[in-house]
Amino acid sequence: MVLEVALIDVQPGREDEFAAAYAQARPWLAGTDGCVTVRMTRGIESPSRFVLLVEWESVQAHEENFRATDRFTQWRTLIGPFFAKPPLVEHFNDVVGEA
Repeated sequence: MVLEVALIDVQPGREDEFAAAYAQARPWLAGTDGCVTVRMTRGIESPSRFVLLVEWESVQAHEENFRATDRFTQWRTLIGPFFAKPPLVEHFNDVVGEA
């Protein structure tokens, strides 16, 4: 399992529009094979900053089943107009501590 973290800065004053567009776009992401969970959060100190957290079965599931398909195009068409700059997207693995 990998966690995709996307830091999304939205144009100030358009946060509510972005949230509404995300609600429309979410099914394109959440319905993708290999997508386990999807969560969008909004900054308290920085209300124009959103963080998207997506659990994927693998990085390949994200890249091949979503990014390389029309699902991503539909997703980006809905939410992209509200971006202040391109999102920063990275993948993370859990850190397992020693017993």
